[in-house]
Amino acid sequence: MNPLEKLSQKLSLTKAEITLVSALLAFLLVGGILVTLRSSEEVDLLVKKAESARYREAEVDSLIALATVQQTTVKEDVLQDAEAEGEEPAAEKKAEHRSSGKKVFNGTLSFNKASSQQLQKIPGVGPVMAERLVTFRTSKGGKVMQFQDLLDVKGIGKKKLESLKKYFILE
Repeated sequence: MNPLEKLSQKLSLTKAEITLVSALLAFLLVGGILVTLRSSEEVDLLVKKAESARYREAEVDSLIALATVQQTTVKEDVLQDAEAEGEEPAAEKKAEHRSSGKKVFNGTLSFNKASSQQLQKIPGVGPVMAERLVTFRTSKGGKVMQFQDLLDVKGIGKKKLESLKKYFILE
């Protein structure tokens, strides 16, 4: 006796009934698998849409922040150029500079961990100087041990180094 005949005797069913029940169970199983796959594909699609929307918003926010930083830097450069030429900037320009919301940095930064953006918050350090400092730190293996080493950076002399010492800590 084959297994199908044994099963039909134990369940008191005919071979045709067992075949039909087996086919129905197979269709039920295949249907369940298809529904699960389809729902997981829908979830993946929704997650991808949400991530792309979030990244777009973050990109827009970062671009706005970058434009604000550049605009502030341009205003500072114009004011510094006017002062260097001996001109007194118009009172309106000074008022705009004060109302730009730029705060004076009074804390300290770990030089070995600071990003370019963080370095730019220090008075006297613009985007170019910040990049020079980051490049110098990278060339030293990511760690500067003495303030005197900073004299090797283009644009930093003894006077500038003394003013930067107030804002940096070396760890």
